[in-house]
Amino acid sequence: MTGGKIRILLVAVAVIAAIALAYVFLTKRPIAVPVAAIERNVAVRLYGLGTVEARIVSKIGFEVGGALADLSVDSGDVVTGGQVLARLHRDAQQARVARAQAAIAAAAANTRKAEANVEKARAVLAQRQADDTRQQELAGRNAISRQTAEEAKRDVEVAAAELTVAQTEVDVFRSQEVDARAALDYETAVLNQHALEAPFDAVVVARHAEAGAVVRAGDAIYTLMDPKTVWTLAYVDEERAGALAVGQAAEVRLRSMPHEVYTGTVARIGIESDRANEERRVWITCDKCPPQAFLGEQAEVRITVDQLAEALLVPEAAISGFDGHQGRVFVVMDGRLAQVPVTFGHRTEDARVEIVAGLPEGARVVTAAAKGLVEGRAARILEEARP
Repeated sequence: MTGGKIRILLVAVAVIAAIALAYVFLTKRPIAVPVAAIERNVAVRLYGLGTVEARIVSKIGFEVGGALADLSVDSGDVVTGGQVLARLHRDAQQARVARAQAAIAAAAANTRKAEANVEKARAVLAQRQADDTRQQELAGRNAISRQTAEEAKRDVEVAAAELTVAQTEVDVFRSQEVDARAALDYETAVLNQHALEAPFDAVVVARHAEAGAVVRAGDAIYTLMDPKTVWTLAYVDEERAGALAVGQAAEVRLRSMPHEVYTGTVARIGIESDRANEERRVWITCDKCPPQAFLGEQAEVRITVDQLAEALLVPEAAISGFDGHQGRVFVVMDGRLAQVPVTFGHRTEDARVEIVAGLPEGARVVTAAAKGLVEGRAARILEEARP
């Protein structure tokens, strides 16, 4: 073997040795890893996006159709219950009310006339009865013929029948009077329906018509909102919604006022989730509400579902095979790395998960999925995350 070949062989051996030493140095030397520490008083919050809504939002209109005479309020106005908001032209309906009033007066006059006829028929009957009594006495003494006595008796029967007819006419006219009064009540009610009143204390959200327009019964004239029923409708991921409960505290941040935080309470949890987005609907009432609510405004919601006295939290990125309940994490035990299966509990809004079971005694959980994590490799604790 020549000297040149020997030198090449020595250089190759040196390179291979250097590579081997580098590999051993890089793979076998202790790796510095961050580990999790016990945290105290950890608030578990769920995050959701939503909008400002109101529980009572009503579109109101007239119960009858007609031409709008005037509208007295506009969008943004505050109104009180019973306040007149709009009117229809009333002339035709006022004429119907007047006609109903005249019908009552006519029915009352007919009733009085019928009652007078009753008194007259009663007097005639009394006269006929007195005549019949005399005629029957005379017939008993044979002072008059039997035919005359029978005619007197027949006159009594005719007078009694006429009294019955007169009394019936009174009942008929009284019924007509009742019917006329009912007609007046109906026409008056229809006249009152020509004025549109606010059904509750409200804020006018929208005005849908203008004066002069002809509207049908039921057409929306205004949309009203009860400001006392303002709340936030939030959508929370179903995967994290299991801990939700009515009464939990929440914070709401509006898009128009990002520096203001409004506190509230979970008032309702939807029975039906959004099938497309796989989200649960949650309604939150406010303890401290904004001075003015804008329906549909975007809001960010954070709901506190639990308060952990002590918790060991690990980032989701440091978990392998995580299924929402179990997974595997790297730990440091006796100065070396090991991967162990553990069970998880709550998840926080910053994508960390609580370890509740499965952690070996004395093991420290690695919080970063760093390159070079291999079971059995020596490890050195670099720092404690979130002391």
